[in-house]
Amino acid sequence: MATDVHRPVSPEAVPASETSQATPSTQATQAVHVAGLTRAFDGRAVIDRLDLDVRPGEFVALLGRSGCGKSTLLRILAGLDRDIEGTVLVPRRKAVAFQAPRLMPWKKVWRNVLLGLPGKPGRAVAEQALKEVGLDHRTDAWPKTLSGGEAQRASLARALVREPDLLLLDEPFGALDALTRIKAQRLVGELWQRRGCAVLLVTHDVEEAVLLADRVLVMDDGVIAHEQRIDLDRPRDITDPRFAELRAGLLERLGVDTAAEAA
Repeated sequence: MATDVHRPVSPEAVPASETSQATPSTQATQAVHVAGLTRAFDGRAVIDRLDLDVRPGEFVALLGRSGCGKSTLLRILAGLDRDIEGTVLVPRRKAVAFQAPRLMPWKKVWRNVLLGLPGKPGRAVAEQALKEVGLDHRTDAWPKTLSGGEAQRASLARALVREPDLLLLDEPFGALDALTRIKAQRLVGELWQRRGCAVLLVTHDVEEAVLLADRVLVMDDGVIAHEQRIDLDRPRDITDPRFAELRAGLLERLGVDTAAEAA
């Protein structure tokens, strides 16, 4: 798996010896390796010497209060923010889907899917990705004619067409209605199992995290403050008492009084 090292990484922040020791072994065993990552804005560290590893093929969900640095971390992993200190190792083949689908309104859906791809991929490449997300009947549609769920599926197709080893999802279901959200969650779970890529999902929805992830992380004060492995069979049943127990434990970690919620 080819690896990017996101820089700048100052020699003072990460000694060369530390980097050289970490790089060869982690490339083979981790889809994501982050060590001592710091990102500050106006002198305030939003991410403060954070460490994170994600295995190839692992689905990880990242929870945390608003402003805790979740989306900042995702942008760093995506290569969209490089004003950092620390070590960040990620696959070169990575893709991002945001809460807003970010489709170009002057391009038809299939052309949006191919946007930014190197070379000159043909329409058939886009059609295959759209078929995979159940949107092949909207190949020639204009983005303004798509529903919210359709637009988000087009965004997923644009990510998948890159054949990513790492798929980064930044609250991709946040703007969807409840029914469409359930369908989108199911689709992402099926795509992950079919593709086998590593996934990092940033979300505020604890139930969504437990439903989809192998491992749920809680971010607080600029670091990973808690880790919860989700050892439930798939497909998962939200009525399972073990599901409810995991959900309640994570909500408590986030400062939500589950007893008051139940009342």
